[in-house]
Amino acid sequence: MPERPSARAVVAALSDDFVELPDPAAGLPAGDAGDGPLGWAGYGEARARAAARTGESESVVCGTARVGGTEAVLLAFEFGFLGGSLGERTGDRIEAAHAAARARRLPVVSLIATGGSRMQEGMLALTQLQRVARQSALTRAAGLPQTAVLRDPATGGGWATLGTGADVVLALPEAQVGFAGSRVRPPDADPYAYTAESQLAAGHIDRIVPYGELRGALGRWLGLLGGGAGGGGAGCAAAEPPRALGDDADLPASGWDAVTRARAPRRPRADAYLDAHFTLREDLGGDRCGGTDDGVRCGFGRLPDGTTVAYAAQCGTPTRPAGFRTAARLIRLAGRLGVPVLTLVDTPGAANDAEAERAGAGAAIAECFDAVATSPVPVTTLVVGEGGSGGALALAAPGRTWVTPDSYFSVIAPESAAAILKRGADDVRTTADQLRLRPQDLVELGVARGIRPR
Repeated sequence: MPERPSARAVVAALSDDFVELPDPAAGLPAGDAGDGPLGWAGYGEARARAAARTGESESVVCGTARVGGTEAVLLAFEFGFLGGSLGERTGDRIEAAHAAARARRLPVVSLIATGGSRMQEGMLALTQLQRVARQSALTRAAGLPQTAVLRDPATGGGWATLGTGADVVLALPEAQVGFAGSRVRPPDADPYAYTAESQLAAGHIDRIVPYGELRGALGRWLGLLGGGAGGGGAGCAAAEPPRALGDDADLPASGWDAVTRARAPRRPRADAYLDAHFTLREDLGGDRCGGTDDGVRCGFGRLPDGTTVAYAAQCGTPTRPAGFRTAARLIRLAGRLGVPVLTLVDTPGAANDAEAERAGAGAAIAECFDAVATSPVPVTTLVVGEGGSGGALALAAPGRTWVTPDSYFSVIAPESAAAILKRGADDVRTTADQLRLRPQDLVELGVARGIRPR
């Protein structure tokens, strides 16, 4: 990556047709004339030097551009202008840019490189964060996607509003990312905690993208996020469940046969289904609460006909609290953007170890149930393997769930049911039959709408 590229250099790397938006302060009296609203000695000279050095009149450049075929509003911070700090004029430009995005129904991309609020404007600078947060909220309520690209650094209020407030957060490798800037951290602070890599591991950003790959990655995301109806899902058609994968089309003869087939190591898993179903897909990463779960895939995919579908897929492992929260995050985002949701159920159940309980397993499962129940867009479910109790049901759509021949769905695993009923190991198979957990049983009971063909 070039040494801290300028705002316009980053914009040029992403698009060839950037058109700058009008400066909302043009023709108005300069509120920051001289040494600014606080009379901060030397502030006017510092601004003049920054303008001469960068060629910019403020710390953010705003305009429209087409990235990967999708037109968007870009907000590019110029770190060379007083550290990319936010002042009153910065707030003016960001507010005008979001208003333009809503008027033209365009997504917003924030290319963040900022150290925080501008000290020389005091509280008038700090309160710009309220303006920025409000504009982001209005754009979100309008059903328009927001994507952030964390350059270096992405700290202070810029990270806490435009960064963490975005629907999808990408970051450049080794970028400084965190609320605390490098000069105000505790002296014994672990420097790794303030990096993009650390934020990715903690579930606060979605992906780290090398500078040379940013144009393609951002273009793919904009294309996917712009594929919905918008406005909370009006007119959104339900996603069609994938066809079943695998070779065995026969249905299981017994309950234990269904359990054995669903647990088979070579059975097709979520990644195989997602790869077969979509021509393009991008994963979200993390629950934005400090956690990730490698056993859950969440993101957006493109069908062969060009339709975008959001997906939340369990990968056959016990689902951890972060997995449920990530799935809930995905479903709510899809609802705001008007994108239908597909969930793939495949878990022996929710993780039940001590760490999962400390991480709020019950609350996370409840959050996922709530996201499915209140989704303004249709949710479609395919059970592709194990359907273990409430940990599986949390991702299942009432009235719109299908099953594959290699699946089962049960109130509890047969072994656990036998143990609770004080039965011996020899009674597990009989218990599996009594639970009526086979695909054909689920259809007969009305739990599933049908069995998907191969």
